[in-house]
Amino acid sequence: MKKNLFFFFIIFYLTAMGSTSNLYKTLHLKDKMNYSVFKNAMKGSSKIKGKDFRFLTVIDFTKPSTEPRFSVIDLKEKKLLYYTYVSHGKNSGKVLATKFSNSPNSFQSSLGFFITDAHPYVGTYGYSLRLKGLENRFNSNAYDRSIVIHGADYASKKYIDDMGFLGRTLGCPAIPTELSKPVIDLLSNNSIVFIAGNDPKYFEESKFIN
Repeated sequence: MKKNLFFFFIIFYLTAMGSTSNLYKTLHLKDKMNYSVFKNAMKGSSKIKGKDFRFLTVIDFTKPSTEPRFSVIDLKEKKLLYYTYVSHGKNSGKVLATKFSNSPNSFQSSLGFFITDAHPYVGTYGYSLRLKGLENRFNSNAYDRSIVIHGADYASKKYIDDMGFLGRTLGCPAIPTELSKPVIDLLSNNSIVFIAGNDPKYFEESKFIN
């Protein structure tokens, strides 16, 4: 019995990894996102229960801010809908985010899996969408910290050309202003957001990717 169960899980694992690899190719992500980041995003997303989530946003902070690293994927249609720039927290680093926190007033980005709020709002940063962190040790304070997706003029190619790096936030993922409303409206129905970064502690302790 145990032997049969073992082989069942092996077959299930190989099938899941095969479908993930195929989707990665279908989305033409090879030059946009490291496969390991995408694999973790898909693996963790499969563990989030309660709704049939259609949209997956991957924020890849393993890449420098001078490169696009905000990807919105339509899992139903298997399409990459948006691929653009995104800012990280000012205390996470300058060009590359290397420090992450779940603490209030850290002004650092948080890692892990989130779901988006159902209702956008207009606040301090204009049209915004709150993120609800799902991982206790890594992003559970996101909602209370007002970590939101919002638009910003400093999250643009022009800012990079002028300054040599992307502008930074107090911890929010800020995207180009002209994209913020359509992206927020698309994601404002409990979609999944995965923020990846080079943090060994997260890889060791996250229940979503282990």
